[in-house]
Amino acid sequence: MSSVLRLIYKAVILSLFFLTTSLMSDQNDPQLDLLFDRLQATQDSNEAQIIIQKIWFVWYQHENQEIEYLMEQGEVSMRRSDYEQAIGIYSRVISIDPEFAEGWNRRATIYYLMEEYDLSTQDVEKTLTLEPRHFGALSGQGLIYLKQEKPKLAVKFFKQALKVNPHMLNIRRNLEALEENIGDVI
Repeated sequence: MSSVLRLIYKAVILSLFFLTTSLMSDQNDPQLDLLFDRLQATQDSNEAQIIIQKIWFVWYQHENQEIEYLMEQGEVSMRRSDYEQAIGIYSRVISIDPEFAEGWNRRATIYYLMEEYDLSTQDVEKTLTLEPRHFGALSGQGLIYLKQEKPKLAVKFFKQALKVNPHMLNIRRNLEALEENIGDVI
């Protein structure tokens, strides 16, 4: 691809990032298929990062303004390390819309930070039921298994995450280190 075409393509992708999402924005948004296809195809790490940000943006959006507000408040609580409050907020999101994958994923993240790995795993499972391509949940489950000293399961989830999003360098490094350290055990 010529450098001019590459620049045009990057501009189009970048403009997609800033477009307003449709009312369906969440894990059911039809633009996700295109984004995941492009994520698989690109070899350009900058383009991959733009696509990944767009996927997260779409996953995070919801048509319900109360959920939008709660998601923002949950992020604030998480940044403040007020995990109990964040759990309550994300639990409220889940009670309003139990089909919203990102509500489950965010609560799974908080449980992980609290070292409540079984609760985190339950929420990851729900996230993946709703959005099987959720590379954040897949890699997060791998990290849980790493903390629980279950290397074979960690390897399984890291590989699944990388199959969906091959641009996750930290997960690739974790996988390589695990494979190197446990060798034939896998």
